[in-house]
Amino acid sequence: MAAKPAKERLTEAAFALFAERGYEQTTVDDITDRAGVGRTTFFRTFRTKEDVIFPDHEVLLGAIETRLAGSTDRTALIAVTEAARLVLRHYLAEGERAVTRYRLTRSVPALRDREIAGVQQYQRLFRRFLHGWMGGGADTALRAELMAGAVVSAHNHVLRRWLRGRSDDPEAEFDAAMTETVDLFNRSREDAGASIVVVRTSKDLDTVLPELHRLLGSG
Repeated sequence: MAAKPAKERLTEAAFALFAERGYEQTTVDDITDRAGVGRTTFFRTFRTKEDVIFPDHEVLLGAIETRLAGSTDRTALIAVTEAARLVLRHYLAEGERAVTRYRLTRSVPALRDREIAGVQQYQRLFRRFLHGWMGGGADTALRAELMAGAVVSAHNHVLRRWLRGRSDDPEAEFDAAMTETVDLFNRSREDAGASIVVVRTSKDLDTVLPELHRLLGSG
């Protein structure tokens, strides 16, 4: 069996040590010793100990931006929903590691600040996209800000419930939350005449849209 990449070994070691000893009591040397790599490898992989807690943040930002950029005017709100779903699914796939991160960010102020800064980056991406979709004028700036905040709040509400062990089906809760959120804004443009439907599917969007158009009587 091939050895795990250094990044994964470092991340696994760090989270295990944080759970055992606490974040402040764990040093970079502790992490590298547990992972079986040197300090040079650590600092080639992560800039700081904080970066081990949020190793995929930039990747997720890129995935969100790509998903939004791939939408059309008619599919913009579907893209917003699916971009937010990408983040939720990432946390769900992490499982216990996400729960450990949640506990750490509740107890370590520096990590909490880092998390808040990350959430603000997600919100700015959504706001910029929605502002352009709404027309990009001074009259749409506030609505775009409000909608971006609502999308992030809906996502975080569902995610926190799952992290606290209060949700057995976070994806279903996400669908309901995003449907309600989008319904608040689906008349944000005077010329927006389409109904918004939140769909969970593994099929490609190009395959799904024609069928939706047929069902809605628009194709």
